[in-house]
Amino acid sequence: MTPSIETSGAAIVFNGQAGRDYTPAMEAILSDATFQAARSAITSWPGYAPTPLVFMPKLAHALGVGSIAYKDESGRFGLGSFKALGGAYAVMRLLMKRIADETGQTPEMADLFEGRFSEIADTLTVTCATDGNHGRSVAWGAKLFGCRCVIFIHKDVSEGRKAAIEAFGARVVRSAGNYDDSVREAQETATREGWFVVSDTSYPGYRDVPANVMQGYEMMAFEALAQMDDLPTHLILQTGVGGMAAAVAAHVWRRTAPHRPKVILADPEAAACWYETIAAGHPVTVGGDLDTLMAGLACGEVSELAYDILKTGADVVVRLPDRAAIDAMKVLAEGACGDKPVVAGESAVAGIAALAALMEDTEAAARLELGPRSRVLVFGTEGDTDPAVYARLAGRTGDEVRAAATAWEKRQ
Repeated sequence: MTPSIETSGAAIVFNGQAGRDYTPAMEAILSDATFQAARSAITSWPGYAPTPLVFMPKLAHALGVGSIAYKDESGRFGLGSFKALGGAYAVMRLLMKRIADETGQTPEMADLFEGRFSEIADTLTVTCATDGNHGRSVAWGAKLFGCRCVIFIHKDVSEGRKAAIEAFGARVVRSAGNYDDSVREAQETATREGWFVVSDTSYPGYRDVPANVMQGYEMMAFEALAQMDDLPTHLILQTGVGGMAAAVAAHVWRRTAPHRPKVILADPEAAACWYETIAAGHPVTVGGDLDTLMAGLACGEVSELAYDILKTGADVVVRLPDRAAIDAMKVLAEGACGDKPVVAGESAVAGIAALAALMEDTEAAARLELGPRSRVLVFGTEGDTDPAVYARLAGRTGDEVRAAATAWEKRQ
């Protein structure tokens, strides 16, 4: 066991509604056809390249599982997180629809990149609420396709993440409340101004755009499976509103049906909306300031679309204290037990921390069939997206960890 990840205070709840059937209702949200459309578009964008899958055999041995594969999204399109896949794709879809509605033409990707419809693009303003990474993706997508952009952030979003969004030309508005308050403010302002909300959370009457976001997220699951010799037996997915977790779970589910992997969700203790939702058997809103250092997961309400998939597609939820995330960041930065050092931001490490918590609970591990034959896939959804915050929590800078990773590779 690895004592350097402190998981005391973690809680585990099993899903009594877990199932194995990928239903027509799920297919209407995420399907092979909608994914292929997203894949065709995203792979044509400048700078596209699959992100690496990092195997951690020594950490796996220390924790007591067969293998750990860590999908490292820190280099995605130079934005530092997986969010580039979803927000920018949804912006593209909105612009293409606007062009088709106004001209009767279906634009090609080259038309967008060459600015053939720039006058129409300039009339489209996209907006969203964000903890940082999603807003950066939407702002990047708006710049890439020539749209206008206004991003809402809540009171706890760092100045570093605010500046990173502004670097793409977006106007940033800071709300007084928590993440869910900023979501409402973005929607209210968009309705008043005629803007288009590009959100990764869905709610009644707002489902099409978040579905596009999730279709983009599937890309990293597709890449990860292509990089593995064998299919995973367990997926561990951090939640937030649940869009990423549902997208990855759905993609792998379709590839492995009817024998999908066990799906484990990871919630921060201070924003455990999925833990409470699965415990209750229906969506539950968590109130308060949602003050967790896992800033990308600081959400109090589950996404309607994500719940439609994860209400039977998740097997268990682990609720984690912030201390576990800090420890996991340090373990990966140091090169756990001799594995390659990895720059993993505070919202990227929940999967590793949840695995440590589950392996400490022998009954839960046995129930999930977690052991020496398990192939665990986790998603490192961000790198040092706020370098100052990362260095403070990990105890070293992202550049120092990357230099150590280069040195590690030379020794192999």
